[in-house]
Amino acid sequence: MVTCRAADKPVPNLPMCRFLSYLGAPISMGALLYDPSDSIIHQSYAAREIEEPLNGDGFGVGWYHRDQSLEPAVFVSVTPAWNNRNLRSLAPKVRSGCIVAHVRAASVGGVSEANCHPFQYRDRLMMHNGGLDCFEQIKRDLCNRLSEEMYHWVQGQTDSEHFFALFLDHLRAAGPQPTPDEFADAFEAMIRDLKELMNRHAITEPAWLNMVYTDARIAVGLRYTTDGSAPLTMYCSEGMKYECTDRVCRMVRGRGKEEHAAMIVSEKLTDVPGDFTEVPPQHFALVGTDLRVRLRPVEA
Repeated sequence: MVTCRAADKPVPNLPMCRFLSYLGAPISMGALLYDPSDSIIHQSYAAREIEEPLNGDGFGVGWYHRDQSLEPAVFVSVTPAWNNRNLRSLAPKVRSGCIVAHVRAASVGGVSEANCHPFQYRDRLMMHNGGLDCFEQIKRDLCNRLSEEMYHWVQGQTDSEHFFALFLDHLRAAGPQPTPDEFADAFEAMIRDLKELMNRHAITEPAWLNMVYTDARIAVGLRYTTDGSAPLTMYCSEGMKYECTDRVCRMVRGRGKEEHAAMIVSEKLTDVPGDFTEVPPQHFALVGTDLRVRLRPVEA
């Protein structure tokens, strides 16, 4: 029987990273990344909702300008997010209706740009918060399941990127513009494959799978563990727009139809009552083209 950590340990023996995904009315990247009281930059050195508060093994941001290109811009670095002058200079000058950010605590795979999230495939971006302690036990068999294209797409060593390659292969069964539910179906197929491989190799420790996908049309968040234990934290938020004024940030409520915004985050960015709602364990948070958040239980 494979044992990768003490059986009585209540949390995984893995650094856990933090991420955010924003979709909606264009917003300044600087306001979104720096201004909230528990911003993603703050989480890179003082995360509040995870045992290890430090996420200093690199970072990545991705954003879209779909009037110029369907593919996103991606900026990754192995420097800590709190100490990167280029990000500090760039962020206030970028406005986008779809922004993702990730701060990394390295586990599987060394500290390198190839291992920094978000991972990009064509017009798609993906991030992961979690991991599988025994990934090396299933890596070869997982790679054998990948198509030729996805096998060569993987550039780094992380479990995350390999999981996403498997997910993208399952997504081929959907149409050219999959719905949020079709993306969720592909995630469930990926999970079933992982469980099968874990059973084959007698791995009893769970995989921690908090994941986010976006293509600037929709977003899908997954909060899940393969053994049903309590997953890592994840929240969603929606409203007319997310607004930061004089470094005070809040989700603006209302009934406006012209603007709407939604977020999926590892940690609440502020403690403003009602701004962030916990995604239930073993659930998806699905953001459709109407930018409304809908929850769906995972069936895998």
